[in-house]
Amino acid sequence: MRANAGRAPLATPRLLTGRLPAGWPLTVALLGFPLWWILGLANLMLIFMTVPMAMTLWRRRSTLVAPNGFGVWLFFLVWVLLGALTLWADAPLADPGGGFSRVLVYGYRVAWYAAFTVVLLYIGNMSERELPSGKIGRLLGFMFVVTAAGGFLGLLLPSVQLTSPMEMLLPGGLANNAFIRDIIHPRTAAIETILGFEQARPMAPFAYANTWGAAYAFFLPYFLLTWIIRARRGRRIMGMAIFVLSLWPAVYSLNRGLWLALGTIGLFGVVKLAQVGGPRVIAWTAGAVAAGAIVVALSPLPGLVQDRLDNPHSNNRRAMLAEETTRSALTGSPLVGFGSTRNVQGDLGTVAGGDKAGCKACGSPPLGTQGHLWLLLFANGVVGTIAFCAFFAVRFLRHWRDRGAYSLAGCCVLISCTLFMITYDMVEVPLYTVMIAVALMWRAERDKRGEQPRRVAARALTPRALHEAEAR
Repeated sequence: MRANAGRAPLATPRLLTGRLPAGWPLTVALLGFPLWWILGLANLMLIFMTVPMAMTLWRRRSTLVAPNGFGVWLFFLVWVLLGALTLWADAPLADPGGGFSRVLVYGYRVAWYAAFTVVLLYIGNMSERELPSGKIGRLLGFMFVVTAAGGFLGLLLPSVQLTSPMEMLLPGGLANNAFIRDIIHPRTAAIETILGFEQARPMAPFAYANTWGAAYAFFLPYFLLTWIIRARRGRRIMGMAIFVLSLWPAVYSLNRGLWLALGTIGLFGVVKLAQVGGPRVIAWTAGAVAAGAIVVALSPLPGLVQDRLDNPHSNNRRAMLAEETTRSALTGSPLVGFGSTRNVQGDLGTVAGGDKAGCKACGSPPLGTQGHLWLLLFANGVVGTIAFCAFFAVRFLRHWRDRGAYSLAGCCVLISCTLFMITYDMVEVPLYTVMIAVALMWRAERDKRGEQPRRVAARALTPRALHEAEAR
C-alpha cells in the first residue's frame, strides 16, 4: 500500500467543485456563527454543514480511515438507535405517556451524534496540505473571540432577546415549544439570583449559560495557540488583550465548572510545557503563571468564588435529580435506557419548588439532564454510557504523552469535557468541538509517526470490520 493510502491525492485540494476549497463547510459553520445565531440557525447550521462533509466522505468511501477505538464509537451509535424502541416505555419516577416532543428531542440528538461522527471522519481524512491544522485552529480561535464577545454582550445588555427569522418562519406550535425555542431564540444572558440578587450569566451566542462556559474552555487552547503562541507580534498583543478582557465574563459568569476546568487544564498545560520545553519555555511558563496569579489575586474572583461557594444554589437539586435519574434508569431499563429524557413526576420534593412565573430554574428539570453523564445513563443505559466514555478515554490515553501543540490542546479539551460531563449538557457545540479536537490529535499523531492509515471501506463500517482493520 502507498504511504498516503487512505487520503486524497495532495495535488487535489478542491473537494466538491473546482471553486470551493477543502474545509469550506467548517468555515461556513464557524466563521458565520454570529450571523447564524442572529438568524436562529447557529446550532442547525453545524448540522446542515455536515451534509456536504458526508458527501465528500462518500466520494472517498473506498479509502476512508478511522482512528483507534472508532468501532466502540460506532457501537455507541447503534446503541443510541436502539433507544428508539424504548421511547414510549414509561420510566419509573417520570410522568407516563408522552407526545411528539419526545420524538423531536430524540431525533435532534441522533442528528447531532451523526454530525459528530461525520466531522471526526471528515477532518481525519483530509491531508495537512488539503486542510491545514492551522486553519482549523484559527477557526476555533475565532470562536473563542466570538464567545468572549458574547460574554461581554451578556453582561452589558443582559435583557436583550431577539425574535429570529427562524422563529417567524416556524408555525406557532413549534416556535413556542420550549425545547425548540431555546435553540432558535437568541438571548444574551440568563438572569439568575444565585448570590441573592439578580445577576446576568452570559450565554450569547449559545442557547445556555453552561454551554457558554464549555465553549470558553474548549476554544481557549486553540485561541492561545493561534493568537498568542504561534502569532506575530501585532496579533499576539491583540490576543493577550482579548484573553485578559475575556476573564471578566468568565469570572462574572459564576460558572464553577468553568473555573475548575480552567484551573485543571492550566495545571496540565504547565506540567506538559515544563516536560517538553527547554529552559526558555520553562521560564516563560513560570512568568505567565506568576502574572496570572497576580491578576487573579487583584481581581474580584477570590471574593466571587467564596460567595459562590457560600450560595450553592442548585447543588441540592442537581444531586436529587442525579439520584432520581440513576434510580429510574437502573430499575426501569439499565441496559438500553429510555432513548430520551422524561419529565419528573412531581417536583423533586421541596427543593425545586415547581415552576414559577419568570423563574425557569425553579422548575424540576427532566430526568437525564443537568449533565451529559446522566443523559447517557438515562437515555442509553449502562452499556451506552460505557461505550461513549471508553471511546474518549482511548483517545486521551493514546495522546496524553504526545508533545505536539494540537495534541496538548486536544488533551486539554478532553480533560475539560470529563469535568463538564457531570453538570453540563454537552450535545451541540461542546461535543462538536471535542470531536474536532480528537480529529486533530489523531491526524497529527498519524502524520508525525508516518503511519500507514488503516483503510476502511464505507460498506465495511461495522464494529467487527473495524476491529479487524485496527488489528492489522
